Amino acid sequence: MFSPCWSRLSCVALSSRGGLRTLSLFSSSGSSNWSKVVSDAEKIVGYPTSFMSLRCLLSDELSNVAMHLRKLVGTQHPLLNTARGFVYDSKNNLQMRGLVVLLLSKAAGPSHAASDLLAQDMVSGIYPSQRNLAEITELIHTAFLVHRGIVNLKEWTDSDGPLKDMQFGNKMAVLSGDFLLANACTGLAQLNNTKVVELISSAIGDLVQGVYYENSHNTEENGLTDGIDVAAWEEQTFLSHGALLAKSCQAAMELAKHDKESQRLAYKYGKHLSLGHKLNSDLQPFMKSRIGEPLSFSLSAAPVVFHRQIMGRETWHHQLQQAKTLRNQLDYSKLLAAVKSEKGVSTAMDLCCYHGNKALEAIQAFPSSEARSALENIASAVTKF
Repeated sequence: MFSPCWSRLSCVALSSRGGLRTLSLFSSSGSSNWSKVVSDAEKIVGYPTSFMSLRCLLSDELSNVAMHLRKLVGTQHPLLNTARGFVYDSKNNLQMRGLVVLLLSKAAGPSHAASDLLAQDMVSGIYPSQRNLAEITELIHTAFLVHRGIVNLKEWTDSDGPLKDMQFGNKMAVLSGDFLLANACTGLAQLNNTKVVELISSAIGDLVQGVYYENSHNTEENGLTDGIDVAAWEEQTFLSHGALLAKSCQAAMELAKHDKESQRLAYKYGKHLSLGHKLNSDLQPFMKSRIGEPLSFSLSAAPVVFHRQIMGRETWHHQLQQAKTLRNQLDYSKLLAAVKSEKGVSTAMDLCCYHGNKALEAIQAFPSSEARSALENIASAVTKF
């Protein structure tokens, strides 16, 4: 059996030099309602998914990684923040992807076509292979999360700290991410299902394409990216944030031998839930900014992208120049006010509600149950601001 040793790292937000980079799809927005929805859902699948891979805490591999990570204490490397989130996660709902996969598996139940799958092997209405898939999904996400914490050393200066610390941290990030991905691939092969292997492999390819596209086309530091429309933003966001969950949901149906329609609906639920939650996360700085709190948000966040599209390139560049300080740094409070003054925020809110409703629509075809109700509550929670 593979060792999902870092899967509890999966929803930590990393900050890197040059501004805030939000890597989490399912990080908590601070809403007690969201936390309750997750807590109630975890009870339905048999045990808290945040402890789904607790056995890995005793593994030799994790002990070795933790020993090397101690060398990063006192540095500014993002990998250390990820490691802290592994131990202290009160502000994050970890393993949400795995939770959704398990809930969908339970909501769909056994298939009539699954004659070779024994019902007595199910635990809380979920096949062991589906639980393994949930862990594999988290491992893959965590591997990419760790890899995306690599620091760009070309921008590092002596005033930022010792270069050797960053170089060591980058090596750890690369090797740790590769280790996680290798474990995920081993577990994937052990499922002995060719279609599932194809689905998850294509999801990994989507992640790579999505991250590459972001790095190539989104210049967050100056915001001078050519304007993209809503459809293009959705396509890019789906690759980097939604493909893994959508295809994992479909794969869970395949493992239980459900028909193509059930697989299509599961895929649809995962896709729209991912996009809805990404929009919700992007909207948080524009909905709950408080006086006196440090303000920062990504210039590739949905409200900013939609605002840029509405205002046009020239007006957007003018607003950026007005928001810059004497040190040529962005005054995010001025920029936030500019974005909130137009329809970028309301457009993102409307799109978030649309995706939440589409996710609710997809889940209605499954039999009424506690698991389906939990999935409905999760879809509804992403539309709460």
